[in-house]
Amino acid sequence: MPLNMTQGVTDISQQVFDLHMTIFYICVVIGIIVFGVMFWAIIHHRQSRGAVAASFHESTKVEILWTLIPFVILIVMAIPATKTLLAMEDTSKPDLTILITGSQWKWHYSYFDQEVEYFSLLATSPAQIANEREKRDNYLLEVDRPLILPIGQKVRFLITSQDVIHSWWVPAFAVKKDANPGFINEAWTRIEEPGIYRGQCAELCGKDHGFMPIVVIAKTQVEYEEWLQTTKVAQQQAREEEQRLLDMQMPMDELMALGEKTYQARCAVCHQAAGQGIPGAFPALAGQGLSVDKSKKLEHISIVVHGKTGTAMQAFGPQLSLKELAAVITYERNAWGNDTGDTVQAAEVQAVLNGENL
Repeated sequence: MPLNMTQGVTDISQQVFDLHMTIFYICVVIGIIVFGVMFWAIIHHRQSRGAVAASFHESTKVEILWTLIPFVILIVMAIPATKTLLAMEDTSKPDLTILITGSQWKWHYSYFDQEVEYFSLLATSPAQIANEREKRDNYLLEVDRPLILPIGQKVRFLITSQDVIHSWWVPAFAVKKDANPGFINEAWTRIEEPGIYRGQCAELCGKDHGFMPIVVIAKTQVEYEEWLQTTKVAQQQAREEEQRLLDMQMPMDELMALGEKTYQARCAVCHQAAGQGIPGAFPALAGQGLSVDKSKKLEHISIVVHGKTGTAMQAFGPQLSLKELAAVITYERNAWGNDTGDTVQAAEVQAVLNGENL
């Protein structure tokens, strides 16, 4: 493990590293001088050599000197520090702007003027976390959908949160900004080298704080444009597919299969893999748990779609597709002994999203 901070891959990160080393060397010189004088005085003025302590009251010259020297040192340190801090905060004239929203425990990326947005979640499997499978090299630092950025362009980040305080931190970019609910903080970067760069939430944001990584893939401009167009087409097709789903009736087995997969990826972290929940924190869903009886079907859909005020239950309507929402609610209503026997279809979820039938 390196003992020093990373030099990073951007001009700003290099400036931060250079500033760090400049201050470090100044402190080393001060330490050598101060301790050198101190040990010299101890050795050459020890009692065994017959040294007699001097008797004096004060020296105006000495007081001026030991006030002036630290002042000059601080000014010397402040000039490059101020220059670097001003450069870090200069988000003007960006080539690309991305809104980053933190939530427990995932990141949402929205590309301004591009009609591209998606959530980025931890990709490390629960089996690795539970030590049931060998951990990969990037354990807890891998995601399902990384942030894709072009090299050579100034990218501005608008960073906020929808629940608690998070912090978006990528050391290679020298970017670390808090995501505060109701506020927007700004940061920026210009990546010079293609590659994969990893970070994580640097603010203690809840029980799964350690499961909120960041992965950025920097591509050449050509590769970035190809990815952007492919993603636009894919998201447009997904929207069209959702509209077709409104007229379809998905079978129970298909809903249950997709629902289990979605539940394990999105819900199990709080409600646990078998729906048993965590007493005092997250309610159990197993055995006729939260709103799974047949008379509360719409309430169940509403809680999953809109969340529940005053609790840690998030609104999954903006996070999952209609198909995934219908599937996961169907799964919760028929797994672990709930056995309601009913299915939830995309049209029912859409009605709740639109505020109908409530």
